[in-house]
Amino acid sequence: MSSPETSQSGEQGTLSGIRVLDLGRYIAAPLCAAMLADEGAEVIRVEPPDGAGDREVMPIGVEGRGGLYLQMNRGKKSITLDIGTVRGRSILNQLIAKSDVLVVNLPFKALKSLGLDYDALKKINENIILTTISAFSYSGVNRDRVGFDGTGQALSGGMYLTGSGDKPMRSAVSYVDYATGISAAYSTISALFKRYRSGKGQHVKASLMETALTMMNPILMEEATGTRKRSPMANRSPIAGPSDLFKVKDGWVMVQVIGNSMFSRWCNLTGHHSLIGDRRFKTDADRGENGDVLSEVMAAWCCGKTTEECLAELEKYRIPGCPVLQPSETLQMEGIGDYVTYTTLEHSGEKIPFTDRDKSKDGNIKRIDVAPLLGINTQEILEDLGIGKVDIKSLKADGII
Repeated sequence: MSSPETSQSGEQGTLSGIRVLDLGRYIAAPLCAAMLADEGAEVIRVEPPDGAGDREVMPIGVEGRGGLYLQMNRGKKSITLDIGTVRGRSILNQLIAKSDVLVVNLPFKALKSLGLDYDALKKINENIILTTISAFSYSGVNRDRVGFDGTGQALSGGMYLTGSGDKPMRSAVSYVDYATGISAAYSTISALFKRYRSGKGQHVKASLMETALTMMNPILMEEATGTRKRSPMANRSPIAGPSDLFKVKDGWVMVQVIGNSMFSRWCNLTGHHSLIGDRRFKTDADRGENGDVLSEVMAAWCCGKTTEECLAELEKYRIPGCPVLQPSETLQMEGIGDYVTYTTLEHSGEKIPFTDRDKSKDGNIKRIDVAPLLGINTQEILEDLGIGKVDIKSLKADGII
């Protein structure tokens, strides 16, 4: 693997030659831009001279680059710029004029007040693609409200259905943020392809609420038609069974049984052959509705066994099962190297794991693996705009870069 400060050799990425300006923060917008960088785009992260607030999130003992920042800003360049000043905004406009995509996460009113709305950008670059990520739809009644991942989880109904029912439970992973970033990247690439054919840019819009409601949509259909009113059921699946977490001597295992053939094998595994003909468990839907009974059977079967013993028996009957791991155990998991590449950070010498999308590709794409130090590319980017060394020195002295 190449050093953190050099790019991998190999094929050019699909988006080679595309320049992306990233004004995003935290997860959704930066992830969108990072995925474009994964495909070979030149992505320039723009942030204030003293750094943005998301740099230290999930600290790993490396100043200015926490775990969240490192994951969401891989493969990017970094420029510091105070866009609230006249000279800083002029430089941003020059960058916009020479870019293909601008990614930002702001409510509609804030976007307009900063002059970053699509109509304003088209006056600078008529072919620009603006990708905006917001909590709520820009065309809706809540377009000026701020919100985060938890907003989508709570308002969509997903948070209510998570947990055992004593109180709603937020997911430990910000799945609405991540899914919105992925969706925005997909839509941005689609917009680039459309521009390739038509020559026209467009405004790509993604929102946390749209993503959260998309993920909840089948459940909302059930509710709207009166077919079913769901309630929290802890770790049980509502659509099949047994599908649950089960206590073993040395921890917990996850077991998921889906389909009639697998259910028959599970009955043979547990010795409850009579359940095969039981009308309560005729289909996956039936087994989901009556999953509490099946979970009791499985819990009794697991009781007194070790994780290794349970998984060995499940494997014999071709039933999916796995241990519930702590993060420290995940790092030691067999096969983790199929998904993760360890990289040594420059300066600190810290070795950190990166999920590596190159591992799922037939060929390597050109990219920088580690998120950049604050402002490390400022001078080269400004020089590319034709700004001389004297002016760069002045900008630095005035705190604009």
